[in-house]
Amino acid sequence: MSENQSFDIKPVHVPDEVLQGLKKIPTATVYNAVRFFGSTLSVCEGLQNFTKGKKLAARARTLRFLPNRDDLKAMTPSGVDSPEYVAMGKCGPGDVLVADIAGDNKTVVAGDVKLLQLKMNNADGVVVNGAIRDLDVLRDEDYGLSVYATARSFHGSPTQSPAEEDVVINCGGALVRPGDVMVGDDDGVLVVPSWMAAAVLEHATEHEEVENYIKEKIRDENVAPGKYYPPQPKSFEEWREVKKQRGL
Repeated sequence: MSENQSFDIKPVHVPDEVLQGLKKIPTATVYNAVRFFGSTLSVCEGLQNFTKGKKLAARARTLRFLPNRDDLKAMTPSGVDSPEYVAMGKCGPGDVLVADIAGDNKTVVAGDVKLLQLKMNNADGVVVNGAIRDLDVLRDEDYGLSVYATARSFHGSPTQSPAEEDVVINCGGALVRPGDVMVGDDDGVLVVPSWMAAAVLEHATEHEEVENYIKEKIRDENVAPGKYYPPQPKSFEEWREVKKQRGL
């Protein structure tokens, strides 16, 4: 697949089969594919996986927090109509709540009580550009959520409040539009634009196959990785021929 491939850059619904495919590929390989197609600011910097070993590939449902101010609070719905509960209510299987709190580690987007809504909806997880709490409860009560955040904290929301949902947000320096795909593992989490997701999956799948083939050659020949790595265009051509010969 060519890096000069043209895209219709309008947001699209990413089907579950693409999500499942991306979940099988290391995030580092997905990152290389996203960069291959020209999306350079895709990494949510500073976020870590607090559910080690759990892989994420899910559609973003977005939530933005803003600094507290009386007039903003007065015009923002509260209770069950609050933007946070509306956003969580839109999350189901294949979806992840992505919250922008501007990297504020003293503001927690949610704990075990609020995140119960995601568990009940069988959502995939939560990605927070800020802090998270009650992780022990989420684990002990088997919430089944992938959790990415900048920090753990016991703070509530002393400085910011949920203000808007289903909007474009900033997550660790990466732009996230509703419906984009969040892909993560223990290396971190990144954003795949929805309209690029299928092409990224195709490219990343082949790239992972080529790297595995290169490792096979390195082991068989007992040579330094530099003989074959990093992959070159001829590496892909060779692998395609080998793949045909092996009937794969």
